[in-house]
Amino acid sequence: MTHIVKSPIEVRYQETDQMGVVYHANYLVWFEIGRTKFIEDLGLSYIEMEQNNVVSPVLDAQISFKHPVKYGDKVFVETWIEEYDGLRTMYGYRIVNDKDEVKVSGRTKHVIVKKDSFRPLSLRRSFPKWHELYLTCLEGEK
Repeated sequence: MTHIVKSPIEVRYQETDQMGVVYHANYLVWFEIGRTKFIEDLGLSYIEMEQNNVVSPVLDAQISFKHPVKYGDKVFVETWIEEYDGLRTMYGYRIVNDKDEVKVSGRTKHVIVKKDSFRPLSLRRSFPKWHELYLTCLEGEK
């Protein structure tokens, strides 16, 4: 079983549009919240990366909308590692309600780069602890 972290999301009124549903771009923010919580759940921190002048930009993002989320809905973002090859990481996400019904799903692909040059780095070589934990998550042993 893949390691999945489930984080609560507060649906704020300002996140909705004129139709009364969450504006589509806000799901990317929720994905980031889930990704950060996932990393923290592993005992890791983006701050450690940033202190080493390394950042993790998004290379690709995909979102599928199944059912609208509205202000006042109780929702969660589930986050896991879908793919990892030592260089690129694909995180998977599901936005689910309190009945575990999938409202939105998606994924984002990331690499790590030097902050000043945007030169790609190997996560495997630069952060071996992250690498080992990510492999463990893929194997479902975390």
